[in-house]
Amino acid sequence: MAVIRPEWAITNPLNPGVEMYAPPDRRSPEQPNTVDRVAVLRSQVVEAAQSNHRSAETLDTLIRRIAGASMDEIDGAIRELENTREMLRREGERISREIAGYAGLCQASTTAVKMIASSIAKLKDEDAAR
Repeated sequence: MAVIRPEWAITNPLNPGVEMYAPPDRRSPEQPNTVDRVAVLRSQVVEAAQSNHRSAETLDTLIRRIAGASMDEIDGAIRELENTREMLRREGERISREIAGYAGLCQASTTAVKMIASSIAKLKDEDAAR
């Protein structure tokens, strides 16, 4: 009598063949039973997923650390630039005030020189008339 196996028994990679029909104590030691094989495959998948998850967490932590340091440097540069801008603004205002002061002083000295010149001219005219 010939044994005809169903198609699923031949193509299923988890099915070891006729060995699965033998009692557990008579199975060949090279081929584990289906339950053990599925458990091993599932544990490998779970370990791989956990390893991938740990790797992703490690990579995420590393990226955050590197990005954090870079962001801190950028923030520091921004603060320095803001401080420099504020200092330049204050210096610009100070220089504008000093220029306005010098302009006022120049105007006052010009007016004083004109008054002195007109007074001298009047004195010369009076001396010439005498």
